Amino acid sequence: MIDLEKEMIDDKQQMINELKKEIKKVIVGQDKVIENILIAIFSDGNVLLEGVPGLGKTKLVQSLGKIFDLDYSRIQFTPDLMPADIIGTNILIEGEKNNRFFEFREGPLFAQLILADEINRATPKTQSALLEAMQEKRITAGGKTRDLKRPFFVLATQNPLEMEGTYPLPEAQVDRFFFKIKVDYPSEEELIEIVEMTTIGEENELNKIIDSKNLLELQNLIKKMPCSKEVIKYAVNFVLSTQPGRKNNRLPDSVKKYLRYGSSPRGAQTLILAAKARAFLYGRYNVSIKDINNVSKAALRHRLLLNFEGEAAEIKTDDIIDNVINFLNE
Repeated sequence: MIDLEKEMIDDKQQMINELKKEIKKVIVGQDKVIENILIAIFSDGNVLLEGVPGLGKTKLVQSLGKIFDLDYSRIQFTPDLMPADIIGTNILIEGEKNNRFFEFREGPLFAQLILADEINRATPKTQSALLEAMQEKRITAGGKTRDLKRPFFVLATQNPLEMEGTYPLPEAQVDRFFFKIKVDYPSEEELIEIVEMTTIGEENELNKIIDSKNLLELQNLIKKMPCSKEVIKYAVNFVLSTQPGRKNNRLPDSVKKYLRYGSSPRGAQTLILAAKARAFLYGRYNVSIKDINNVSKAALRHRLLLNFEGEAAEIKTDDIIDNVINFLNE
């Protein structure tokens, strides 16, 4: 990396510190969740937030829309939501001279930060309407393809699948989420602070810290960060070690016993990009194996598919990822 780019990263660090302070105005605790969301946004990736209702997932995403000064749109997913309700549709318009023509009316997907609230409450048909937007940053409707404004992110929330009225997300859509982040219940101290903060009738005003131009520059800088062949090889071996069908290769016992499918190649790309963004967050200019291990659960937990034995034994993919880390570092 040239000295000029290092100087630019140094300049961005103050902006990052201010960003974290603003988030802390409205979100108590959840440091790991906030860090992982920032990593995904700096990597130009979509995020799936999973947790029971009432843990502040929606509030966090709304706050990020204000702090990043992005066009923000919230979509409440329900069983009766249709694809056209998200993408938009052609409307028949009657002109001044009694002529009629179709005009496309944009849906809420035409924003920069999309909060897909309770995404797994909608049917698979509606969930799949997000696929093209999430991967290619564009949508196709009425036979015409339309580009979406950059930067563009989908930050989706979902309830655990065992709750009533939810539909499992299609595997192809799950794989398009850069990170799957679990939002845990707050500690007693954090819950006391949350109650005190939210019952006084006041709300902290959030400042805009990063605009679209700065965010795009930051994403470009992170992609240019150096990454050694050793670290890339480690990320690739990490993903390959989750493949139970690999022949003539030693694999962790948990992978062979409990996994039906391992991570897609997109998992290796995610590991490297996320590790670069994490190194940037901590003011470093290169990527370490420690960065890979740190982001591995958020990057891969939704890309590992358990077999029947794994589901019956209620095995957690996070535990399998831990086993892979231990296996690679033996």
